[in-house]
Amino acid sequence: MRTIKIAVLDMYEGVPNEGMRCIREILLKYAEMHSLNLLFDEFEVRLEQQVPDTSYDIYISTGGPGSPVDSEGSDWEKAYFHLVEDLMAWNNHHEQKKPMLFICHSYQIMCRYYKLGNVCKRKSPAFGVFPVHKTAAGMQEKVFSALPDPFYIVDSRNWQVIELNEENLAAMGAKVLAIEKERPHVPLERATMAIRFNDHFIGTQFHPEADAAGMHMYLLQEEKKEQVISHHGMEKYESMLTQLTDPDKIMLTHDRFITAFLDYAIYGALSERLATIERLVQVAAHNDNENTFF
Repeated sequence: MRTIKIAVLDMYEGVPNEGMRCIREILLKYAEMHSLNLLFDEFEVRLEQQVPDTSYDIYISTGGPGSPVDSEGSDWEKAYFHLVEDLMAWNNHHEQKKPMLFICHSYQIMCRYYKLGNVCKRKSPAFGVFPVHKTAAGMQEKVFSALPDPFYIVDSRNWQVIELNEENLAAMGAKVLAIEKERPHVPLERATMAIRFNDHFIGTQFHPEADAAGMHMYLLQEEKKEQVISHHGMEKYESMLTQLTDPDKIMLTHDRFITAFLDYAIYGALSERLATIERLVQVAAHNDNENTFF
């Protein structure tokens, strides 16, 4: 049985959440389905400044609370981005790549650190189930291939990434994969919802790990219920509960996004190496044929 090591970077700063539960469940289910000996370690990044080394095969960095701007220059961020840059260097110099997924808060600090756009507060919090639209690059994205356009996501954020720096995106080799739904009645720029930072790093503003059960429990909490109703009204609240039962909405994204990321991380890179070897063999065979005289 093949062994895969995954590092989960917990960015929740000790705040109770559903994200870690969902990620654990997805990883365990994936390992069972594929008969993998999948080992994953969790690292408390923000409180304990725990950061993994580069010995893992795959890295997943979670969402989390608070400002993605105020932590700039903090000790935990220095350690975090030291790892990110070490992994970039590894991927530039080794055949076996180490993919990384950045979720919500992690996505925002990546965009801020590499100056890919304006990371700023929204005029009002976004919370609920929303459609997300693929860009032209998103249509070609392997991790999005099992999802329709638009696909539905769980959005829970006070911050956003807008006003993209095209020059910095191009220099990094980054591509915007998805943007939020169009709102013709709102004269505001549509925020970016996913970016492929490079060939092996991908980030999402939304929570691809979110499941219906966790969202349902969350929405039934009296404090959260009152918050949603006060910001969005009772009709919106009831619509959220209804959408959680639709198998073509957030459960489709939950079932297909991270599993597609893992598929490529575990099998896709191997397939690419095998394809490269096969091409080299074919070229060598062709050259041998050309050099054979009858």
